Amino acid sequence: MIESEFITSNAPGGDHPAQIMAHRSLDAVGRGARDEWINEIYNENATIEDPVGPSMFDPEGKGHRGRDEIAAFWDMTIAPIAKFHFTIHDSYANGNTCASVARFDTELADGSTTYTDIVTIHTIGDDGKIIQMRAHWEMDRTIATLKPPSA
Repeated sequence: MIESEFITSNAPGGDHPAQIMAHRSLDAVGRGARDEWINEIYNENATIEDPVGPSMFDPEGKGHRGRDEIAAFWDMTIAPIAKFHFTIHDSYANGNTCASVARFDTELADGSTTYTDIVTIHTIGDDGKIIQMRAHWEMDRTIATLKPPSA
């Protein structure tokens, strides 16, 4: 596991290579380290499905493939968020994959807050970078947690 002010991990272990890369990914998001996230954490041919299936971020549900689409995904979904905090409730690492049960707390630019209960699956390739990230969560459930500033 890596140390990060943006991640609280209640999961056992954390030293599996896929867990480390998953945590590095979350830490980079928390720090706003866009170029590091795109170029050092994700493989050049990686796929992100967040959420899995058709969504407002991916109407066809095909995922975001390669660095250009991953960069566009960052700009559309991560860049508008003012603050992130990730709480990992549990994590399971097998082979080259890590599945985590988590809660992602976010604060928007206007001070509104929301959280997402989520299951993420990170798969790393031979180069040690993430080749696939699949996130299972539901937009309606996240929107239901939205609180206006100072609420």
